[in-house]
Amino acid sequence: MFCANCVNKNIKGILKLKNHNEMYYHDQKIEDVFGSLVTSSQGITEQDAAKRLVTYGPNELIEDRQTSRFEMLISQFKGFLIIILIAAAVVSALLGEIADSIIILLIVILSGVLGFFQDYRAQKAIEALKKMAAPTATVLRSANKSVIPASGVVPGDIILLQTGDGIPADSRLIESINLQVDEASLTGESTPVPKITDIISREALVADRKNMVYMGTSVTYGRGKAVVTATGMKTELGSIAGMLEKIEREKTPLQFDLDRLGVWIGIITMIVVAFVSILGVMSGFDIIDMFIWGVALAVAAIPEALPAVVTVCLALGVRRMVKRHALVRKLPSVETLGATTVICSDKTGTLTRDEMTVRNIYIEGRMLDVTGSGYEPVGDFMIGDIKINPEEEDFKAPGNMLLICALCNDSELVNEKSTWHIKGDPTEGALAVLAQKGGIRKHEVEKMYRRIDEIPFSSERKMMTTIYSMPGGVFAYSKGAPEVILDSCSSIYQNGSVVELKVDEKVQIIEVVKTMASRAQRVLAFSQKPLKDSYPVNDVEKEMVFIGLAGMIDPPREEVKTAIATCKRAGIKTVMITGDHQLTGCTVAKELGLFGKGEMTLTGAKLDTMDDNDLERIVENVSVYARVTPAHKMRIIDALKKKGHVVAMTGDGVNDAPALKSADIGIAMGITGTAVSKEASDMILTDDNFTSIVAAIEEGRNIFKNIRNFVQYGIGCHIGEVLIVLIAMLTWQEIPLIAIQILWINLITDGLPPIALSVEPPDKSLMMKAPRRPDEGIITKRVLVYGLAIGILIALQALFLFRWSLDGSGLLKARTMVFTLIVISMMFNAFNWRSERLSIFEIGIFSNRTLLYAVGSTILLQLLVIYAPILNGPFNTVPLGLMDWVIIILLASTTLIFVEVSKFFEAK
Repeated sequence: MFCANCVNKNIKGILKLKNHNEMYYHDQKIEDVFGSLVTSSQGITEQDAAKRLVTYGPNELIEDRQTSRFEMLISQFKGFLIIILIAAAVVSALLGEIADSIIILLIVILSGVLGFFQDYRAQKAIEALKKMAAPTATVLRSANKSVIPASGVVPGDIILLQTGDGIPADSRLIESINLQVDEASLTGESTPVPKITDIISREALVADRKNMVYMGTSVTYGRGKAVVTATGMKTELGSIAGMLEKIEREKTPLQFDLDRLGVWIGIITMIVVAFVSILGVMSGFDIIDMFIWGVALAVAAIPEALPAVVTVCLALGVRRMVKRHALVRKLPSVETLGATTVICSDKTGTLTRDEMTVRNIYIEGRMLDVTGSGYEPVGDFMIGDIKINPEEEDFKAPGNMLLICALCNDSELVNEKSTWHIKGDPTEGALAVLAQKGGIRKHEVEKMYRRIDEIPFSSERKMMTTIYSMPGGVFAYSKGAPEVILDSCSSIYQNGSVVELKVDEKVQIIEVVKTMASRAQRVLAFSQKPLKDSYPVNDVEKEMVFIGLAGMIDPPREEVKTAIATCKRAGIKTVMITGDHQLTGCTVAKELGLFGKGEMTLTGAKLDTMDDNDLERIVENVSVYARVTPAHKMRIIDALKKKGHVVAMTGDGVNDAPALKSADIGIAMGITGTAVSKEASDMILTDDNFTSIVAAIEEGRNIFKNIRNFVQYGIGCHIGEVLIVLIAMLTWQEIPLIAIQILWINLITDGLPPIALSVEPPDKSLMMKAPRRPDEGIITKRVLVYGLAIGILIALQALFLFRWSLDGSGLLKARTMVFTLIVISMMFNAFNWRSERLSIFEIGIFSNRTLLYAVGSTILLQLLVIYAPILNGPFNTVPLGLMDWVIIILLASTTLIFVEVSKFFEAK
């Protein structure tokens, strides 16, 4: 009787089935799995499937209610600085200052719209996850095969799998015929995983459960049959989607800094403006005039151009980073990179080339080193320092291991647009490259010799054999696991002839295999055998001749070692987080110089035995994490954050998406990365190279340096304006600047020069010092000291000039002199803050041409309001003479001289 028919009658079975997601299946016998899921090898009935679909829901990834576009747009205008600017725009409009109001509102809208579009793109991550699910599935129901939408698959269904199929749901294998599955996007495993049906230990991690297949992965070879154990959000992919949806993005350090700066400026400005306005009324000025003037002073004191200038600075940084292979998706993330203290990097493809490469071959008792890296077939064969010519006869025949590498091989080595890559299995690709390094081109020998038969690789046999018809007869060529190949061999090729393979020689070869494996190399053995024209297939892989061994590894990128050394000098720790085995990770880490004194490795299994407090105690001393799951990555990031670190996390698979979103800066791979990882990230590497991260960090540091420099540039002006008016009113009951002059100064000095400062290139010492502390804001004690000093200096210059001009030339001339002096002083001040510490003469006066143009344009605008008769009235200005300009330039230059002298003594 078909057991699924009992479901309608057996209430206990239904209850048992409802709790299926709480069970493990990889450690159960197939019969027990059928019992747990109330199914059989013939599948469930259509009626039962319909009921289960109601119970468990569609096999789809669901999500919480998304933030509406309107809510997302409104959220862009909740920053304190933005609220102050909106209030200033409203008040300006009410007082008739329409132009000022429009300019402020345009700045606010520009910043808000940019933020809205960036946040909207982040919502696509879940949609990308949904698209990964297989659209259809082949199932057995009541022993009948049918193709159904993947959304209709339910627990207990029997699914049929073959090469090219996407896995529709998490399932326990009940049949596997040479089945291999690409699980890189889920587990980080760099090569296809051979699948089995045997029972696996309950403690095995997801990556080690070789009798399970998972939603979102795909079949690369063979065929199989499996029983569905979990669907929808109960799958491993679903649990990742759940984590991704729950993660709240934290504000970047820059966003915190700008909010804090906005509050600080708002409070101080309101207090000062209120005080000065009240003082003006008490000194006899008209109440309405004082109110208008107070608003003008408030607008001048608030750096309304700051959000726009910061946005432009970040956008220009993004443009520069694109040239350095880093594509930033969220503008504030650019600056966050500059504060990064830890980079958690995936191994495969980021620290390594993701191109399997043969490093050593063992043949005729000799161990040879093979140079070259990746799929480019360029390299030498070396014994110590001696170069071996593979074209020599004694190296090539008759035991031609390189020929076996080419002929017992189904991959294809392709050169497209001067780039070498592999079509097929990466392990076989490495062997094809090895053969071509030795002068044997796979595509050429395949034309010369005809393959007449083959015995394909299987996870049970662990070897592959191809049979070729050649001029000298029929030959069988095999490759596979060393122990399997050795068991199939009775003789060995040595010194140009075939001799008996003795037991002690087998032991010696096994020791060589262990040595190669200790270097984290994947070792394959090779054998051959002459056959008769008619041969029994069962005897092909018996009494073979052992030829040699090849050890391969995914090699580190040559340039990454230098990049990691740069990180160390810059106070940034690099941590490898990989799904590969511990030995492989440690070997690559040692080559790259990742380990520091007293640093350690940690496996996912060990992590499972530790609580969060234990992890926090050691997290700063771990350099390599191996065999980890998505949940492990989240715990590692959380532990580092609790230690006060700013964490950058790289990733390319679905399994990396939650960690990418949780990290302070998520970095996805542009070439190998899945759509999910890209949408969850803040930045995408267009070349998948670790060195691009280091370049982006340097750019991030430079951007923060430039933002701080142009904020420091502007503070002096705002402080100076307030002091000028305050002191003049207390001393002479005169206002040296009218409202429109204050607004004009703010407009032209906070426009082009700060943007020009934002394109200042990095200082040579930028990557030679530790990252700034996350709680270190834009405004520091040093910034305040210099801001106050320059503000006081400008105020003293202006007050002296105002008093002197007032006595000799009248109020209009005095105001024009002060008005112009402040503008010219700020132009000198702009050159001060091209670098925070270095002198203008060290970095070159003319090296930033953009700043020269910005300063020149600002001075031309000031000349316009002084010498254009139509503007003299509105701006209360009069033309200035040559001597007036000499006095103004001499006084204004003291701003540059003062800071240059201060920097000189600071450097001592």
